[in-house]
Amino acid sequence: MKRVPRSRLLLVWLGTITVMACTPPVQPAPDTRAADEAAIRDAETAWSKLAGAGQTDAVMSYYTDDAVSLPPHAPLASGKDAIRKGVSALFATPGFSIEWQPVNVEVARAGDLGYAQGSFQLTVRGPKGKPVMDRGKFLTIWKKQADGTWKAAMDTFNSDLPAAQPN
Repeated sequence: MKRVPRSRLLLVWLGTITVMACTPPVQPAPDTRAADEAAIRDAETAWSKLAGAGQTDAVMSYYTDDAVSLPPHAPLASGKDAIRKGVSALFATPGFSIEWQPVNVEVARAGDLGYAQGSFQLTVRGPKGKPVMDRGKFLTIWKKQADGTWKAAMDTFNSDLPAAQPN
């Protein structure tokens, strides 16, 4: 086995040190959580107004293509087509109105995922024509898109009211 001269090892070592010293340190990505949280809060507020107005197409524009919805008392809806069916049926319910407010919004340090948690109020017309009101809570998981906008990747909501008792 041939021995490597010390001078050659020293040159390799000095070359490595020089390259490391000349390489700029990796800068962490800027912390945009406050702006991202505000963007999600604004999106939730606008989304609620559109839902309250029964604007199905506009409401659907807030979902990712592969979104999942976990509605109460119904099967999981996966993808925009399945979610649209549920949203359309809900909006077609006589006397339907809905409003929700985000209470807590947080974004991951990486800036790619966030969530909004809040409360909702929903009204429909009951069997005797009188308004039936519901209130509850929701959770939406938001995903940052390549263009910097936020879209709902998963959402769920459920009532605070006790379940109806069987007759």
